[in-house]
Amino acid sequence: MRLAVIGVGQAGGKVLDRLLEFDRRWGGGFITSATAINTARTDLHGLELVPVDRRVLIGQTKTHGHGVGADNELAAEIAKRDEGEILGAVDGISLGDTEAFLIVAGLGGGTGSGAGPVIARLLRDIYQEPVYALGIFPSRDEGGLYSLNAARSLKTYVQETDATLMFDNEAWRAPGETIEAGYARMNEELARRFGVLFSVGEITPDGVGESVVDASEIHRTLEGGGLATVGYAADAVKRPARGLLARFRTTPEPEVPDDTIDRVAGLVRTATRGRLTAPVTVNTADRALLVVSGPPDKLSRRGAEEGRRWLEREADTTEVRGGDQPIRGQNQLAATVVLAGVTEVTRIRELQAIGNETRLNEDGRSEKHDRDLQALMTDEFDALDTLI
Repeated sequence: MRLAVIGVGQAGGKVLDRLLEFDRRWGGGFITSATAINTARTDLHGLELVPVDRRVLIGQTKTHGHGVGADNELAAEIAKRDEGEILGAVDGISLGDTEAFLIVAGLGGGTGSGAGPVIARLLRDIYQEPVYALGIFPSRDEGGLYSLNAARSLKTYVQETDATLMFDNEAWRAPGETIEAGYARMNEELARRFGVLFSVGEITPDGVGESVVDASEIHRTLEGGGLATVGYAADAVKRPARGLLARFRTTPEPEVPDDTIDRVAGLVRTATRGRLTAPVTVNTADRALLVVSGPPDKLSRRGAEEGRRWLEREADTTEVRGGDQPIRGQNQLAATVVLAGVTEVTRIRELQAIGNETRLNEDGRSEKHDRDLQALMTDEFDALDTLI
């Protein structure tokens, strides 16, 4: 699938960098355009692979390039005010080569959670191509304000996009990791999973698959809207010895056991029940997609079909699309699963609960502050009413 990717905010820009790195490494060419939009100048300067002329600073008159400080309402206001700058950046995208827009943003901070949905609405009002979002949930230790931002922002993204894909930082944290190391590793994992998904149909195949999946299958899976999550599992492929050593063998090369059918079915189970980009209740999915990729001689239509039937039962839906993707030189067999239209995500319930508690506490503190200030300023002196 050929995508125009827009990274909004600090997290969005960093993930966009990693997606570009994945795209170059795999040679997929699924990113047709990369744009980073931010209210903080330093975040834009810190990017590595996003072209300098595709880094857009908004809100300069309001924030002077210093960011919005986790204030997503201010970020939304800035994005509305700077529509011209945003659309000017989008105008440079070659729509003839683009099948969809993808907005990538962290949902806990200010710019990504506030400006991102505004940008999504702008794109949907003007262009016919689908607009998808990739929203990144904050971890628990980022505090109540970030949970509140995420809960409000996620609801808005779902309303303003054709589908919202999820990645939950909390589910991918490793014990004892520093924040910097943790986020760097999680961004790599995120880029790998979504890179594999969106490169479907773009990586040069080695031969023709038995049931090739392409970008239209992704569109059909996501077009119903709502929330989606992605699972991925891979297993190294054993190869017989080749080259100079093989020329001096005195015995025939051992044959690789034909266990592909079972391996593919097992990978589908692992991708679905293992570490999804955001854990969900699988049987609440309305639609699903299965892509099996690997060397052509290791792909098995029967294995993929068994995996698809198992996924139908597990997700409790008959709307499961699937196929294979032969990839030149790949040394592993992999299964990618998309669960779309899910309606039960425990982590979202948690973000909503924490966010609601944070909002109530903030309202209570604000009222107390006003009362305390009024009590402090109660004295025998008159205010300078005649001077103001």
